[in-house]
Amino acid sequence: MKIGEITFGAFPVLLAPMEDVTDSAFRLLCKRFGADMVYTEFVSSDALIRHVGKTQVKLEIVDEERPVAIQIYGRDVDSMVEAAKICESVRPDILDLNFGCPVKKVANKGGGSGMLKDPERLLEITRQVVKAVALPVTVKTRLGWDNEHKIIVDLAERLQDCGIAALTIHGRTRAQMYSGEADWTLIGEVKNNPRMHIPIIGNGDITTPEKCKQAFDRYGVDAVMVGRASIGNPWLFKELKHFLLTGEVLPKAPFRWYLDILIKQLLLNVERLDERRGILHTRRHLAATPLFKGIPDFKPHRVKMLRATTVDELVGLMEEVVGVGS
Repeated sequence: MKIGEITFGAFPVLLAPMEDVTDSAFRLLCKRFGADMVYTEFVSSDALIRHVGKTQVKLEIVDEERPVAIQIYGRDVDSMVEAAKICESVRPDILDLNFGCPVKKVANKGGGSGMLKDPERLLEITRQVVKAVALPVTVKTRLGWDNEHKIIVDLAERLQDCGIAALTIHGRTRAQMYSGEADWTLIGEVKNNPRMHIPIIGNGDITTPEKCKQAFDRYGVDAVMVGRASIGNPWLFKELKHFLLTGEVLPKAPFRWYLDILIKQLLLNVERLDERRGILHTRRHLAATPLFKGIPDFKPHRVKMLRATTVDELVGLMEEVVGVGS
């Protein structure tokens, strides 16, 4: 697979953009464990052009992450173009347009997957952003707004005509949010459309190495994007890549190895931000990580971890789990 001048190896696996998840520390860890490309948290074009401080922080990238994509969202052509130019100035490898986020505060205002109700505006934004920047521009979207309006097959061709360099498709409609199972059949239909020549990246329910390989084998996608299954689980990329390249399941490492990764993530966040914000950025991962699943009566201890306010307190609570989880 090639996007712009970036050439990927066999079976590319990408980290999906996720709000309050894919900060710099998490991206670095996923990259170290085998993610072929990582994406920032999605960035509001309106907030970006107003120079909102919290939004500006999302544009901070380091060379160790590369290739890295910045993803923006919005519903206004001019603000999306201006935001795209701001993003270009910080030199990401790729600029991605978010036409897939289903959350109400985004979609109900016409952004993210809300654009699927207005495909002509979606296409005009894409067309103008592609013209405005020299970066490869890609798009992430869904099958359609709801089950009666699955427009992705036709939309994919029209997006390609706008000049995008690749297309990521999440196998659900906006109406589904994250419920039910992702439907990959239309993703495969887009990929196998003889008129399509840009890379097609599949997304949705990639939770195990077996499911990841099936996505490549059954639907022929050029790459797979992993989202929610990676939260608190950056080593998942190591497991996926190992299975894709060898056909074998990677043996489990000692509990301590995984715990040290989560502690490292915490320390990276604190170093990049400060103690309070670093802990806040790590909490969602500690709440979601599969590492603590199956530990008897663990809920009270998890609550203590999520309420910790200092690094020493939080690391101490995490260290207490070693004997129980081993």
